[in-house]
Amino acid sequence: MSIDLILAKVVSEARSGLVPDALAFWYSIIVERTRVLCPEELRDKVRVEQDEILPMKFRLNVSKRVVPLLLKVMEDTLQEMPYSSRLYFETVYNIIVEEYKKAGGTI
Repeated sequence: MSIDLILAKVVSEARSGLVPDALAFWYSIIVERTRVLCPEELRDKVRVEQDEILPMKFRLNVSKRVVPLLLKVMEDTLQEMPYSSRLYFETVYNIIVEEYKKAGGTI
């Protein structure tokens, strides 16, 4: 395989992982897996909303009590994602950890 074909494949995979539909798909997977692990009274406390005007912008609404479960699910799901999606969600993971610690949570 030539270097041009390899580079074309890498670029194609990177693009496919950062489109809004791909990110929305991975958010939905993470939210559903988190809801399965949550106590029933907290299942409605895990939501993700995609901005209609800015489709790359997502709002993740999670109860503070659910954050440890969400982080565990994110860690487990990262390995299934394409490279660029994984980088995106690793950044989201780090932001959630930082905000959770600011709010007094411990991981």
